[in-house]
Amino acid sequence: MKSVNKVILIGNLGKDPEIKYTPQGTPVAKIALATNEHFKGKDGQWQDRTEWHNVVLWQRLAEIAGEYLKKGGKVYIEGRLQTRSWDDKQTGQKKYMTEVVANDLVLLSGRGEGGGDYAGSSRGASASSSSSAGGNNFDQSVHEPEHAPVGSSPITDEDIPF
Repeated sequence: MKSVNKVILIGNLGKDPEIKYTPQGTPVAKIALATNEHFKGKDGQWQDRTEWHNVVLWQRLAEIAGEYLKKGGKVYIEGRLQTRSWDDKQTGQKKYMTEVVANDLVLLSGRGEGGGDYAGSSRGASASSSSSAGGNNFDQSVHEPEHAPVGSSPITDEDIPF
């Protein structure tokens, strides 16, 4: 039976992206993405709730995040959930973190709204332009291939330098 692990988020960056490199020189970016929910509570009053998502971007997506994403910028992310574990150096306890590993990124912020002015690149990423009648401007899209190029080693949890 087929299974599905897909996440789609539209939100705002809580801080500028954090860019690091694996020992092999592969760029990796970490962003904190906030999504907001507006709902009526049990008392009938409207309430707001913010959920924070840890997102990891690899290779060209990481480079683009570092160049064009800024705190407060709006972004569309597609990816998958992945949980990694490590041993806490102080307590020795096993710690877990679930992250969104992105494979698609669309910059939604325009000029002056945070998020930069990405207009496309010929360095291995694909960019496309479109807009919807509803006013959402999905004007910069970048897709990262599912598989690493031939001849490169697969990226594992141990490669994440965070």
